[in-house]
Amino acid sequence: MPTQAVLLRGPQDLSLSDVTLNEPSATDIVVDIRHSGISTGTEKLFWSGAMPPFPGMGYPLVPGYEAAGEVVEAGSQTGFRRGEHVFVPGANCYDGAFGLFGGAASRLVTDASRVTRIDPAMGASGALLALAATARHAMAGFGKALPELIVGHGVLGRLMARLTVAAGAPAPTVWEIDPARMDGAQDYPVCRPEDDPRRDYKTIYDASGNGALLDDLVGRIAKGGEIVLAGFYAAPLQFAFPPAFMKEARFRVAAEWDRDDLTATRALIETGALSLDGLITHQAPATEAPNAYRTAFEDPACLKMILNWETVA
Repeated sequence: MPTQAVLLRGPQDLSLSDVTLNEPSATDIVVDIRHSGISTGTEKLFWSGAMPPFPGMGYPLVPGYEAAGEVVEAGSQTGFRRGEHVFVPGANCYDGAFGLFGGAASRLVTDASRVTRIDPAMGASGALLALAATARHAMAGFGKALPELIVGHGVLGRLMARLTVAAGAPAPTVWEIDPARMDGAQDYPVCRPEDDPRRDYKTIYDASGNGALLDDLVGRIAKGGEIVLAGFYAAPLQFAFPPAFMKEARFRVAAEWDRDDLTATRALIETGALSLDGLITHQAPATEAPNAYRTAFEDPACLKMILNWETVA
């Protein structure tokens, strides 16, 4: 079964290419993708060649773990039917290419247990479900405190701030240094770090992926405070021990979402408790994928780039 997919043959060697899909089984569904998002975290590292060794890594690869589309075939053991709309967190279904993460294709095959039904009215926003679930996973659960300070006003930082407000907690402060990303706050303040005098935050969530900030963040927490690493960090992390020792600092690494996060986040979106408005700033036809990826990675005004697959044959 042929498809067209974004193919990354090596660092900055990206194109829309013809690839062959593996045959679907009785537990698989075939999905025609309508929209896929470009991740400015992990995918940028693959594109630039800066990604450290990662499970399943290799070239050529099909990127993308933020995809939404329509079921066009459903195996007998899937419980799905043709015409349902689903969110797809990637797929490993390509002959001769690594599916890491495999969602940036016009058509794909995936095990039905991986996908989540979504309202077709979500349109392009349906591709944001993974990021929203990632934000929710970092914050929700036993023993986790909601953020008082969020570092970075990109899509992940905005989602964590919105989820905090939706939970009825005090609005967090959000730090941002890029003027292009200062706007768009919903019921929470955004400021530059130097304009924030506080040094008693109990919980700081870093959504920037900048490990060089750790010493600064330690200086901003109250004694016994926690720093949550919610970004993706290519370089080894380090910090000065004496200040962290004096603060009795705690560090927590936020892992990727699980299925419960997808389900809970979808419910928040459907009930209107969580808005995805204003997060998609750029869209492009999938035929313009090389330029779209470069814009997503190099233009700070681009919060989220969405590829539109609807016109790809």
